[in-house]
Amino acid sequence: MKAELIAVGTEILTGQIVNTNAQFLSEKCAELGIDVFFHTAVGDNEKRLLSVLDVASRRSELVVLCGGLGPTEDDLTKQTLAKFLGRNLVSDKTALAKLDRFFASRKGRVRTANNERQAQLVEGSIALQNPAGLAVGGLIEQGGVTYAVLPGPPSELKAMFTESLQPLLMHSNEKLYSRVLRFFGIGESQLVTILEDLIASQSDPTLAPYAKTGEVTLRLSTKADNIILANEKLDQLEKEILARENLASCLYGYGDDNSLDRIVADELEKQQITFAIAENVTAGLLQSDLTIALQGRQLFKGGVVVSDSTCNGAKAEELAKSICKNSGAILGMALLGTINPESQIDNVLARFYIAICFDNRVIVSEVELGGYTEKHMRQIACLHALSAMRKILLKHKNLL
Repeated sequence: MKAELIAVGTEILTGQIVNTNAQFLSEKCAELGIDVFFHTAVGDNEKRLLSVLDVASRRSELVVLCGGLGPTEDDLTKQTLAKFLGRNLVSDKTALAKLDRFFASRKGRVRTANNERQAQLVEGSIALQNPAGLAVGGLIEQGGVTYAVLPGPPSELKAMFTESLQPLLMHSNEKLYSRVLRFFGIGESQLVTILEDLIASQSDPTLAPYAKTGEVTLRLSTKADNIILANEKLDQLEKEILARENLASCLYGYGDDNSLDRIVADELEKQQITFAIAENVTAGLLQSDLTIALQGRQLFKGGVVVSDSTCNGAKAEELAKSICKNSGAILGMALLGTINPESQIDNVLARFYIAICFDNRVIVSEVELGGYTEKHMRQIACLHALSAMRKILLKHKNLL
C-alpha cells in the first residue's frame, strides 16, 4: 500500500513546532508493511488543503491527515475533507458523550457550539476514538483511496494511532525488518561507489547509506512474513556487501543506537582490561566518551590533559608508556594532535598521533584530517583512537 502523510497547521510552516508526527507515523507504517512515499505540510487554508488532497488522491492509496481537529475556525481538516469527498459532517455520539463528561467534571465551564466540532467526522467514516483528548478521528474509503484523520498533538496522535487506527490497517502479515551496519574508516562517497551496482538494482531487500560525523551507516530493509525469512534475506545481502573490497574490515557494529565508544567499552568489560588516557587538544573528550559508555564499570584508571606543544609519534609513545605505568592500567593510550585551520598544505588542517601501550608493546599511528570544523576534527580524532583500541582488543581476544 502506498501512503502519504499530510500535516495540517500553519505553525509547522512557520517553524513554531517540529513535525515529529511524520517520523512516528512513517516508522509505524513501515512496521505494518505500508510504504510512505510522500510527506506534505500545508497551512490552515481550505483552498490549499483541497489542492493537496487532489494531488494525494491521485498518487496514494492511503492518505493520513494530521492536525486541524480542534474547536476553532482555523481547525478545518475534517470540514475540508468532507467538502473534497462531497459528504456532510455528522456528530459521533461517543465523542459527544465524552465532551459532556469532560465539561461536567469542570466546575464553571460549559460546552459551547464550537466544542461540538471536535465530535464531528465525515459522514460514512469509522470513528477513531481519542484516548488522550477530545477530538474524534475518522477512517473512510472512497474511490479506491483510504483517508485517515488524526489529531495534531503528538500524545493524542500516538494514542489514537496505536489503539484505534493501527488495528484497522493491519491488512497484511508482511512487516518491514531492518538491519543497520556501522562503518568507520571509509567515507560515504567511497562506500556508495563500491556498492553502486547494488544500490542501482535494489528492489527487496533495499539498502540506504547515511553519513554521520566520521562514520557511515547502511540500513538494509526487507519485507517478510516473519523475522526468520527476513534474516535470511538480510544475511545474504550483508554477505554480498562485506565481500566487496575492504568493507569487512571497516564494519565495527550494528544498530541505530550503537557507537564506537560503546563497542570499545563492552570489549574492555568482556576482557576486564583497565585503561588510562593522555590527551592534549581533544581536552579530555576521549576520556569522557569512554567513561560515559562504560556506565559506571570501574575500568578507567585515570587520565590527563597535557599542554605540551610537542606533537609527534615519539612523544605519543612516551606518554602512552608513562600513563600506563603510573596509573597501573593494563592499557595506556595517548592522543596528541595539532590543529591549524589556516593550513594550506594539501588541505591537512590537523595531524594526530595515536599511541597504545598494551601487551608489552606500543603501537603508534598517524592521522591527517581536513575539510571539517575544529569541533568535528576533535570528534573524528577520538573515533580514530577508539577504532585503533578496538582492533587491538579484538586481536588480543583472538589470541586468548
